[in-house]
Amino acid sequence: MIKVLIIDDHPAVGEGTKAIIEEDVNMHAYAISDSEKALELLDKEKFDVFIVDLYMPKLNGIELTKIILQKKPDAKILIYTGFDIAIHFNLLIEAGVSGFISKTDSKEQLITAIKCALREESVIPTQLLKQLRRISTGPTTKEGIQNLGTISLSVKEQQILEGISKGQTNKAIAIELSMSQRTIEYNLTKIFSKLGVSSRTEALIKAKEFGLLSHHLIKNQPLKSDILD
Repeated sequence: MIKVLIIDDHPAVGEGTKAIIEEDVNMHAYAISDSEKALELLDKEKFDVFIVDLYMPKLNGIELTKIILQKKPDAKILIYTGFDIAIHFNLLIEAGVSGFISKTDSKEQLITAIKCALREESVIPTQLLKQLRRISTGPTTKEGIQNLGTISLSVKEQQILEGISKGQTNKAIAIELSMSQRTIEYNLTKIFSKLGVSSRTEALIKAKEFGLLSHHLIKNQPLKSDILD
């Protein structure tokens, strides 16, 4: 059973969303309208996915996301809003959200977003996608061009590579990204498997060749020595 916690300061919206989610027999949802009380619930219940309203009194969606991830580094958090989120996109990604849901989405879109978050896949509304700049440079080698479209790195994986480019240990990256060290190691294993490498430095080099690193990382961060931990 997938357990979902909905945090929205409008009780009617929270209860309505809960009812929609529970139409799926494999999901059970809780709705709470007080963001601070939601944090107290974290110590009592375990949830698979959090659906968090962006604009709330006391703690807004960005602040709440950061606190949840400090308590539960592996939490899957979806931002739920009826407003334009493009201006907050970078802050939300840096906070660690797993995806976005519009309050106008259909039941199918809502359920899909939840299931994607559990698979560590992100759903971005088309309207938002059209507003975002392409942050990846093109592949720099023939091998990279051949692999274009077959290999991709998640935002989390790019953030880990950015930490590696700074010469940080796994522990330091975990602290900076508010994740557990085990989560960092798990994601490094996934990165190594995707790129067919066996070391952190090789992963950086290969990711650059395949055009998988963000522009600011390629431009500003030199490759440093391979530090295992």
